[in-house]
Amino acid sequence: MTQSLLIGSLSVFVGSLSENLWFIWFVLLWTLPWKGVALWKASRNDHKWWFIALLLLNTMAILEIIYIFFFSKKKGIIEKKEEKIEMQNPERVEE
Repeated sequence: MTQSLLIGSLSVFVGSLSENLWFIWFVLLWTLPWKGVALWKASRNDHKWWFIALLLLNTMAILEIIYIFFFSKKKGIIEKKEEKIEMQNPERVEE
């Protein structure tokens, strides 16, 4: 009884997917660009844990949009120049 119920449910699921193939393509075309941009920004910003979360979780681009607009702020020009100067001239502590 349980096996026939499982097989029947599976056949209904597969049938509904084949009838709504346009929906699968829509979801794919919606999520891939968002995921690509979010992964690229997380990588450029050295946000390792965000990169892992964005790569593994599928949230229909909700998490990706939140990351792009709220957490992936670029560093300002002044901050980048200060970091570059610090890397070129590290302060040495004299004893």
